[in-house]
Amino acid sequence: MDWHTWHRDYDRADSYLSRRLDAVQERIRLALDACPPGPVRVISVCAGQGHDLMGVLPDHSRRDDVTARLVELDARNAAAAREHARAAGLRGIDVVVGDASSTTHYADIAPADLVLVCGVLGNITDEDVERVAAYCRQLCRRGGTLVWTRHRRPPDLVPRICGWLEAEGFERLWLSGPEADFGVGAHRLADEPRPLVPARNMFTFVGYDVLRRAGTTG
Repeated sequence: MDWHTWHRDYDRADSYLSRRLDAVQERIRLALDACPPGPVRVISVCAGQGHDLMGVLPDHSRRDDVTARLVELDARNAAAAREHARAAGLRGIDVVVGDASSTTHYADIAPADLVLVCGVLGNITDEDVERVAAYCRQLCRRGGTLVWTRHRRPPDLVPRICGWLEAEGFERLWLSGPEADFGVGAHRLADEPRPLVPARNMFTFVGYDVLRRAGTTG
């Protein structure tokens, strides 16, 4: 899979990615609105070209309060994210080229006010999805918001993801309906975060194309 070319579908207004992006950006906007005064910390796992955050932050009143860590393995996508931030004059955006599954990349910014796990959960095994749900409690501060995505193809894992997150102390804020051709969720951490364990891998990024060929749920 060429993950740089894959991003072109964001430019098509009628595409699956574009429709999903609209829902994600609305949740990001509401999460930023709800942040208390002062610095705002944001984590984006497998950030791609940063469309999720960059589509909201330039025009948001909290833009200058935000310090964000975007982690992306594809150097071309990371360069695009940096350019988006530069063009918008966003000085608090740090784009890291690296394995987004490694907790080491988030050690100096977690727990964050807003955690984005978008475009991740459909590219990893179901077992790793459950692991990520547990790690989200290490990434997110108490009262912080987690925004996540997962496709709705059968067998639909979205209800189980909600259950895993809620078992970790997250409260459901919003979930896209089953009639949508995408799954977007927003959860708030109601409990205290767990300490972030360094040098751990939260998941193995397999790719939805590989998972489908193997007959699993990607």
